[in-house]
Amino acid sequence: MRTLFSLPSNLVFDETSPDWMNKGDNAWQLTAATLVGLQSIPGLLILYGGSVKKKWAVNSAFMVLYAFACVFFCWAAWGYRLSFGDKMVPFWGKPNVALDGVYLLDQAFLGMFPNATMVFFQGVFAAITLILIAGALLGRMNFYAWMLFVPLWLTFSYTLTAFSIWSPTGFLAKMGIIDYSGGYVIHLSSGVAGFTAAYWVGPRLTQDRQRFPPNNILLMLFGAGLLWMGWTGFNGGDPYVVSVDASLAVLNTHICTAVSLLTWLLLDIVFFRKPSVIGAVQGMITGLVCITPAAGVVQGWAAVIMGLCSGSIPWFTMMVIHKRSELLQKVDDTMAVLHTHAIAGSLGGILSGIFAVPKLNRLFYGASGNYIGLFYGLADGRAGHGLRQVGVQVIGILFVVILNVVSTSIICALVQVIVPLRMSEEDMEIGDEAAHGEEAYAIWGDEEERLDPKYVLPKSKAAGQVEMA
Repeated sequence: MRTLFSLPSNLVFDETSPDWMNKGDNAWQLTAATLVGLQSIPGLLILYGGSVKKKWAVNSAFMVLYAFACVFFCWAAWGYRLSFGDKMVPFWGKPNVALDGVYLLDQAFLGMFPNATMVFFQGVFAAITLILIAGALLGRMNFYAWMLFVPLWLTFSYTLTAFSIWSPTGFLAKMGIIDYSGGYVIHLSSGVAGFTAAYWVGPRLTQDRQRFPPNNILLMLFGAGLLWMGWTGFNGGDPYVVSVDASLAVLNTHICTAVSLLTWLLLDIVFFRKPSVIGAVQGMITGLVCITPAAGVVQGWAAVIMGLCSGSIPWFTMMVIHKRSELLQKVDDTMAVLHTHAIAGSLGGILSGIFAVPKLNRLFYGASGNYIGLFYGLADGRAGHGLRQVGVQVIGILFVVILNVVSTSIICALVQVIVPLRMSEEDMEIGDEAAHGEEAYAIWGDEEERLDPKYVLPKSKAAGQVEMA
C-alpha cells in the first residue's frame, strides 16, 4: 500500500523516540531541569559562600554541595516514587526505586516525555528545597548532623508534601489547591523547616550574630543572578509542555521579581536612607518565591500586584515585626528563610487563590477541576467558588506548616541522639578550619603550618616553584 506522505527523518517514530514522546517537550524539560540545577550548583553554593563571614565560606558552600548529591541519590533510590508513585495513603506514595531501565523509559505520569526526564526534573526541585533549609543553619550546624538531616527530612517531610500537593492522587491536589511550581512544596516547606531546625540547632556565636558581614558581595550577586535567571526553568518547566502557558509563567516570574526588588529597594531608601544591595537581593528572592505558586495562572497585572506585595510585606515582617518579637529574635535564622520563603510562599499561595484566572487554570490543570480565583469568582457571580479556592489555599498552608514543624522537630531530636546538632563553641570560633581543615581564601606563604607539607614552598625557593616532598 502506498503512503500519501512520509515524515521527515527527525520525526519518524522508532525505539528511541516512541509515538507518545514529543521531542520538543522532552528537550525543554531537560533544559528547564538543568536551569533549576544551576540555581543550586553553583547558584546557591556561591550565594551562600559569599554571603557569610570568611571563616564560614567553605562550610556554607559544602553544605549545599553535599545536600545536592545526597538528595539526588535518595531521590532516585526511593524519594521519587514516594512523591509521585502509586498511592499508599492520601499523602504518601508506595516506596519503590526509580532505577529500573524499563520504568525510566516509560511515559511519565504527566507530559509527553519519559520517566527518566521527570525524575531528573523533580529531583532538582527536591535538592533545592534542602539547600534552602541550609540557609537558616549556616554558621554553626555540625556538618555530620547535616549529613543525617538531609536524607531523613527528604524522606519523612518533603515526599509527603510533594505527594499531597503535586501527585494527581494526593489529597490536596484532589481538593483543587493551586501550587503552580512550588510555593508550598518548596518554599513554604523550606522556610518553616529551616526556622524550626534553627530553633533546635541553636544560635551562632554572639559576635557572629551581631556582626556577620558578607565576605564577597560580588560573588553573592553572581549567585543571586544565577538564581534569578534559573527561575526561567523553575517556573517555565512546570506545565510539562512547550506551551503559551509556559511563556506566560516565565514572563510573570520576571515581572513580579523586578517589581519586588524595586519595592524593597525603595523601602530601604525611605526608611534607612541608603540603597542596600543585600536588601535588593532579599527583595529579588521574595518576588521569585511569591510568584512561584501562581506563575502561569495569573495575568501580568496580577504579577505586578504580587511584586508590590512580596517586596513590602516580607520587608515589614523582617524589618519591623522580627525586631520586635522576642520569639523571632530567639531563633537564629541566618539567611532569614522564614521571611523570604515561608512568608513570601504563603503570600503567593493566598494571592493565587485571589487572582487565578479560570482559563489559565484550564490550560495548566486541564478540563477537570473548578479552579477560580476570588477576584474572578466575584466578577462571574461565582463568589462561593472563589471563596472556596482561597479556603483550600489556606488549608494547604496549615498542612505544610504543621507537617514541617512536627517532622523537622522529630528529625532534629533523632539526629541529636546520634551526633550533636551544633558545633562546639571552640570550633565555631575557628570556623572552616575546624570543620573541614580548609579555608576559602588561602594566600601562599601565610600560615604554612596549616598547609599540606607536600606542597609547602621552601623559603629558599623562588615564588611559583613548588617542590614535592
